[in-house]
Amino acid sequence: MMFLVRPLGALAVLLAGVVLACGEDAEPISPQKAPIQLFNGRNLDGLYTWLQDAKYEDPRKVFTVEDGMLHISGDGLGYICTKKPYKDYHLVVEYRWGGRTWQTRKAAARDSGVIVHCVEPDGSFGGVFMGGIEAQVIEGGTGDLLVVQGKRADGSIIPISLSAETTKGRGAEIVWKKGGQRITLDHFGRINWFGRDPDWKDVVDFRGKQDIDSPGRQWTRLDVICDGGHIVYRVNGILANEGFDVSPCSGKILIQTELAEVYVRRFELQPLKK
Repeated sequence: MMFLVRPLGALAVLLAGVVLACGEDAEPISPQKAPIQLFNGRNLDGLYTWLQDAKYEDPRKVFTVEDGMLHISGDGLGYICTKKPYKDYHLVVEYRWGGRTWQTRKAAARDSGVIVHCVEPDGSFGGVFMGGIEAQVIEGGTGDLLVVQGKRADGSIIPISLSAETTKGRGAEIVWKKGGQRITLDHFGRINWFGRDPDWKDVVDFRGKQDIDSPGRQWTRLDVICDGGHIVYRVNGILANEGFDVSPCSGKILIQTELAEVYVRRFELQPLKK
């Protein structure tokens, strides 16, 4: 997929837009002294669901609570999302894969993801997701950062961007490298995590030589730390990726369903450590 890459120096024209974007959401919440449980382990209070085909309905029960876990069957494209917007937090997600895959991705790498700083309307990315910054969760690529483009109801593009320190990867791929060349992704694009296998294939059960997510059905912990325009993405405690000058820098938070079964046992916001 195509995306725009610009040198860091061209960011100056975006500064006013960053300030505006950071204030778009009405009164975003920041955790202060105690964590905010986005999923309480009992029901879906504080959350809502969106599916490409059924919109705000969930006739196939894609999103349910099972044994204290959020169970995402994977039977559809869409997400479960917070009802409220947030900013300046340390997001913790603990997930594991289930066994089922569906439809066009039945034989493909299991795929999901967490999108932060989501910008309404719902389904603004192809009727499937909201625009925002995605902490990618996919076999072989957990640790990638993506800029997900969104469109407003009138068809205008929602400005979403981040900059990162990078190096060149396979073909046109861009890989995160601390201290590397700073580039900017405008509206759409991906920064691969530092150890993504150059021979990655979109096949079920793919496992790269350096993958840092947990293998098989074991639990993986994601830490997505959002502090103003700075985002840090850790996988099982290992720094996998980092972004700067993130715009917008507040919004709702969603977990995707992308035709693969996922279990989530922890979905919470912790206060930033000063």
